[in-house]
Amino acid sequence: MKKRYTITSALPYANGPIHIGHLAGAYIPADIYSRYLRLSGHDVCFVCGSDEHGAAIPIRAKKEGTTAQNIIDKYHFIIKESFINFGISFDNYSRTSSKIHHETASGFFKDLNDKNIFIEKESDQLYDASEKQFLADRFVEGECPKCNFDGAYGDQCENCGSTLNPNELINPRSKLSGNKPTLKKTKHWFLPLNNFEPFLKEWFLIEKKDEWKSNVFGQVKSWIQEGLKPRAITRDLDWGIPVPIKEAIGKVLYVWFDAPIGYISATKEWAKREKIDWKPYWQDPKTELVHFIGKDNIVFHCIIFPSILKASNKYILPTNVPANEFLNLEGKKISTSKNWAIWLHEYMEDFPEMQDTLRYVLTANAPENKDNDFTWKDFQAKNNNELVAILGNFINRVVVLTQKYYASKVPSIGALNDKEQDLISEIYSFPKKIGDSIDKFKFREAVNIIIDLARLGNKYLADEEPWKLIKTEDSEKVKTIMNISLQICGVLGLVCEPFLPNTSEKLKTIFNIKSIEWSSISKDSPIVSYKIEKSSLLFRKIEDQEIELQLAKLNESKQLKE
Repeated sequence: MKKRYTITSALPYANGPIHIGHLAGAYIPADIYSRYLRLSGHDVCFVCGSDEHGAAIPIRAKKEGTTAQNIIDKYHFIIKESFINFGISFDNYSRTSSKIHHETASGFFKDLNDKNIFIEKESDQLYDASEKQFLADRFVEGECPKCNFDGAYGDQCENCGSTLNPNELINPRSKLSGNKPTLKKTKHWFLPLNNFEPFLKEWFLIEKKDEWKSNVFGQVKSWIQEGLKPRAITRDLDWGIPVPIKEAIGKVLYVWFDAPIGYISATKEWAKREKIDWKPYWQDPKTELVHFIGKDNIVFHCIIFPSILKASNKYILPTNVPANEFLNLEGKKISTSKNWAIWLHEYMEDFPEMQDTLRYVLTANAPENKDNDFTWKDFQAKNNNELVAILGNFINRVVVLTQKYYASKVPSIGALNDKEQDLISEIYSFPKKIGDSIDKFKFREAVNIIIDLARLGNKYLADEEPWKLIKTEDSEKVKTIMNISLQICGVLGLVCEPFLPNTSEKLKTIFNIKSIEWSSISKDSPIVSYKIEKSSLLFRKIEDQEIELQLAKLNESKQLKE
């Protein structure tokens, strides 16, 4: 049955470029899922955009001696280009500085304020006297009260993943001046999450959560059982969306109130461009809403944003939030401040035309259920031993043999024995296996099944040895062997599209096949054309010296920061 899906990926902060951890966590999984759904004939709206209102933006601006506007303009386009380079197929990549987003987020606040959802109260907030400024979450750091990591932010500890309030930090210090802040009274608007506990318990703990990842379910269940507290959704800052009521002059919306609403404004922007109605994608109960995020964003997407949507009483709720764990790098936590990262724009400089290789490695090694590790040696091994030696090798052998024996024309298939009939049935069972894994958000499993299909093809050629048969009186049998091998190539060209989009395009060109709906890949309609084209290089071998250079570069960049 055809469905409508709204797919979102976490909005990246426009205060710097993105790295492989971002790509592995929220963007490649969402892209695989969206591409697969489109190939399955579903109505898909896949949106994202730059988060341009976080406190990290003005901090970066001060560090670089420029304005916040210059920072978001610079990094928005760097990030957007990286997504284009790696084939992330957003229907719309927006930005939260846009007029439509300001209007949408302001409208949400006014709607909830008119419904008396918020609590207004004065409280003591951290204040930097020398800078004459209240310290919003990311303007303060200190020791985490839960794991004692010294370097936790005012809203979150990146070491243990706990969500915090600035006042909870031990020995807090201002990131603006380095001084110890004082406490000063200020008025803010709070979202009373405690009032939404009955709703969250019913929605999250009772309904259909067997399909949710255990890490997501466990974290949210723990939060609810501990008891929720009101959370401030305004900030004393001069950067952000102004709170749209006269009693809150000089205050802006909290970034975690405004940013998720960016999914809705990005959808509105896309729908306006495409001249269609945006409302079914957010207000039709039949629409499936799926958020792809990292584990540090679970609480915002499974507690705060659903509470905001529920309070509005106009919008659908997420049907799944398949959050990934963290990807480490060479055994250490990725750190942007220490430059311990592989930046996507730099990867493209060193490995041009190898976007699919990184997509493959990050998918095959995805941190789906636990933190995982990226190493350059593993990157080389997966490329050389799997993409080159298994998938690329099979494709090349089939193309070369077809050109040599039949001048690139696809030979007709002969009468099949029982073994060959079973083989063809097995070949055409792969799309369903892969699709079932994608449906369950098991992308690692799915991409391994694709390699298994290429392995099956290599084994078939090795067992049948057409290069020997062609010289015997059984040479007619080679036509059947090559036809079946070409069908395997055709299926590979179609099923690898969600994972390796550039490779898929090359394969479809080589084997003269067109995209069809996923469910139509069937032995009753063999995926084979009348002629094939010349082969193009799918994957190249990565040499040891290239990996040694990357390791040296990584360590040098880290030392420069120390």
